[in-house]
Amino acid sequence: MSNTSSTSALDVLVLGAGILGVSTALHLQQRGLRVGLIDKHAPGQGTSFGNAGLIERASVIPYAFPHSPASLLRYAGNRQPDVRFQWKALPALAPWLYRYWKESSPKRLAFAANDMLPLIERCITEHAPFIRDSNQQHRISEKGWIDIYRDQQAFASAAVQAKHLSQQYGLQVQILNATALRISEPALATTHNLVGGIHWLDPWTVSAPGALVQGYAELFTQRGGSFIQDHVHALAQQDSVWTATTTQGAISAKQVVIALGPDATPLCQSLGYRIPLVQKRGYHLHFTPSDDTPAPEHPLCDSQAGFVLASMEQGVRLTTGVELASPDAAPNPAQLREAERIARQYWPLGAAVEAEPWMGRRPCTPDMRPIIGPAPHHSGLWFNFGHAHHGLTLGPVSGRLLTEMMMGDIPFTDPTPYSAQRFISPRN
Repeated sequence: MSNTSSTSALDVLVLGAGILGVSTALHLQQRGLRVGLIDKHAPGQGTSFGNAGLIERASVIPYAFPHSPASLLRYAGNRQPDVRFQWKALPALAPWLYRYWKESSPKRLAFAANDMLPLIERCITEHAPFIRDSNQQHRISEKGWIDIYRDQQAFASAAVQAKHLSQQYGLQVQILNATALRISEPALATTHNLVGGIHWLDPWTVSAPGALVQGYAELFTQRGGSFIQDHVHALAQQDSVWTATTTQGAISAKQVVIALGPDATPLCQSLGYRIPLVQKRGYHLHFTPSDDTPAPEHPLCDSQAGFVLASMEQGVRLTTGVELASPDAAPNPAQLREAERIARQYWPLGAAVEAEPWMGRRPCTPDMRPIIGPAPHHSGLWFNFGHAHHGLTLGPVSGRLLTEMMMGDIPFTDPTPYSAQRFISPRN
């Protein structure tokens, strides 16, 4: 995608062309501002590219750190497919993990869920016009996704919890016994003892998340926005004007939005903001569909093993759970290989499409809330990152909230829970 208009006299420069940056740029553009969008990669090629394709309307409870002794003991051996860690990375991650554990107590988790609910409730409403205007309807399914279970006790407990959540939050859910599960997904192996599934009906799913973001970015440029593929090396403010130093030169704007996902840390630190952002790594690999190895009718989530099987334009995508490692650590395919081994027990996967798996990075804060709002110590500098597992879900609604704040509107929800101020010490 090429630059389609001049970058001179920009009102806002948005750094990052993932789902958060592109959505923010579109919302600002709709308010009549001259907006530039910059990223070292093409739109949608970072974290946005590799997820399970869920616009997760049903995910009303954030992903928490386990608190039960049994769960902690299970993960301590580092042999579980849903969460793996690099031993030598743990000392550096320990302060973040400790705060994450504290924020995951039942009481604090309830506060986090309440804070995130206004964003989750509007996620599909905010995606819908972007999908329509960018002609991406062919990539959207409204059939929800299914959580599958291999253990009867875990299934019974999850079914009770699902019914409670559906009543509390007005969600549509179907509890599927083993027979109903195989009716919904006929290709499931009858030889495997799958005990049931929970079908969440409200979420939408996307058959090519990266292409969806590209479509949104093309809508932005068609409406006169500027996209620049370049790397931002530095950011500075002088006389109320922000200047981004790039490989090809300098770009100036009255305001700047940092929406760089896991890459936000260096720029934020250069400006004096030390926000505790950790990268939860994840992998995916595609498998060739055929008559004998069909794609599932719905995305299938194996919560115990932490992976999702989903039908994508590239093939059947197998995505993994969480890997905690040093930022510069080499990719480790062990987690994905174990997920593949388990998946093949009950789903007929074909041959792998790629020779090597894709690896991405989810930007996560320890309190399970994103950073959306103004930089505390700089005028005209704004943040929109840290959405963890729900970047695709929350991109458009987060873009709306930030735009309302930047335009001086009364926001549709109180933005205080997402303020960077909660991590920033006041200046003397």
